[in-house]
Amino acid sequence: MRVTCVRGDITRQQVDAVVNAANSSLLGGGGVDGAIHRVGGPRILAECRALRASRYAEGLPTGQAVATTAGRLPARWVIHTVGPVWSSGEDRSGLLASCYRESLRVADELGAGSVAFPALSTGVYRWPLEDGARIAVESVRAADAAVDEVRFVLFDDRAHEVFTEQVG
Repeated sequence: MRVTCVRGDITRQQVDAVVNAANSSLLGGGGVDGAIHRVGGPRILAECRALRASRYAEGLPTGQAVATTAGRLPARWVIHTVGPVWSSGEDRSGLLASCYRESLRVADELGAGSVAFPALSTGVYRWPLEDGARIAVESVRAADAAVDEVRFVLFDDRAHEVFTEQVG
């Protein structure tokens, strides 16, 4: 598996699957989630609503992942995963690692060869960037996945620098 980092907009990545930093409602939000829903269009939301009406009535649990169409994105699928909120009093790193592993498991089920990830939980969920990058890269490299390429798509220079340092 080739692991790379790019500075850019995840909604413009030409990959098989884009990972969405979703909230548990699956109904859109801010940041990466809002951008994916805005650019991808109403088909993504329609599939998310169907998931909520069926197997995720209570929402998608933290650390799990599920796929929908990518709508108007230049990808085939969106893999939605819910990252944990940072806590100084509770170790939630296993949940963050699970987001990456479960997303790659879903990607394998879909037959995706390339996957683009954002820096999960490092935005409004306040996960420290350096630790989030370490967990992301270690989790992806340790995953037993058939995916050929994992691309970390970072929105700003600092995140790109920190992830690039972890990738090596």
